[in-house]
Amino acid sequence: MPEFMTETKQRSPEAPRSAGVGEEPAPPGPGERRGADADGAGPLDGHEAAALLERTRTLVDPELRAAVESLPGPIRRIALYHFGWEHADGTPAAGNAGKAIRPALVLAAAAALGGPEARVAAVRAATAVELVHNFTLLHDDVMDRDASRRHRPTAWTVFGVPDAILAGDALQALALRLLAEDPHPASAAAAARLADCVVELCSGQHTDTAMEQRAPGDVTLDEVLAMAEAKTGALLGCACALGALYAGVGEDDVAALDGFGRQAGLAFQLIDDVIGIWGDPQRTGKPAGADLAVRKKSLPVVAALASGTPAAAELAAMYGKPYLAGEAGDGGEIARTALAVEQAGGRDWAQAEAADRMSRAVQELTRAVPVPEAAGGLLALAEYVTRRTS
Repeated sequence: MPEFMTETKQRSPEAPRSAGVGEEPAPPGPGERRGADADGAGPLDGHEAAALLERTRTLVDPELRAAVESLPGPIRRIALYHFGWEHADGTPAAGNAGKAIRPALVLAAAAALGGPEARVAAVRAATAVELVHNFTLLHDDVMDRDASRRHRPTAWTVFGVPDAILAGDALQALALRLLAEDPHPASAAAAARLADCVVELCSGQHTDTAMEQRAPGDVTLDEVLAMAEAKTGALLGCACALGALYAGVGEDDVAALDGFGRQAGLAFQLIDDVIGIWGDPQRTGKPAGADLAVRKKSLPVVAALASGTPAAAELAAMYGKPYLAGEAGDGGEIARTALAVEQAGGRDWAQAEAADRMSRAVQELTRAVPVPEAAGGLLALAEYVTRRTS
């Protein structure tokens, strides 16, 4: 998705340890505190991120649902389906609106810098960030031709490409309307920042799409990292910055929170790319190896291609072939491609790089938050993105 203290005031917390995909977080040691709750009032029980995400859903979902319900009928139906609140035929569904990492970062940042009152005041901003995130998901699914998301068919496969695109456009407009109507003094600055973020997201997506047309060996790791910051880091950074704006802090602290979110966002994308190759479809809701099937130049793949190893040459040959047919292509070919990425060091590099990015995120965080306990929620969320398995 972004509370710590500088060494001159108190001991800075340790950077979160990165775990491999599928690993469980280490339990706290004797006397170890696993962070404060979103109010900075005290430690949570070792499941901080889950508690924060659940609390965020409780606060944000009513505002989010009200915004979606305000859409015209046909577009509303697509959006309700996308968020998991309705089935394709319009009947009610149990709902699976996603993990709410980005709105949780807004609220955790606001609480870390401004206390519980700032968190409550930032609910509309958090909702706006979640709307923008889902705008990008609707469009990404179309551009990437992804057939499933959150364990169900994607909106474009159900309603068609034009309708899915229009629903995404409508969600972006709703986000900016929420901020435009918000009487909070930070709302105008937040709207401008979110609009700038959308432009950066579009630029990152354009770069990503253009890279897919280039030969495997022509894409550098620096290019892919810059693209990932624009596509993923920018919105997590914006989420944290909006929370800081609603807490009423100065521009230096807002910039520090943006930097925290961007670095955490890169860690998030690195782990997301690892999951995209080696994740369990039962947990991810997507076919195994779908990114490899369409020859996506994800971060582990580009790192592997740049390794200069025999496995890198084998991988380059595989990636030089046409896209595989079907949703995830041939299972044996996917397994061989994944093995080549791993043997060329792509998986190890991605996990190590995610840990390094989290260390950088914590360094940014130490610039902004004067009380270590207040940072617990943000760090719990940041640690979550590097330990998740779906």
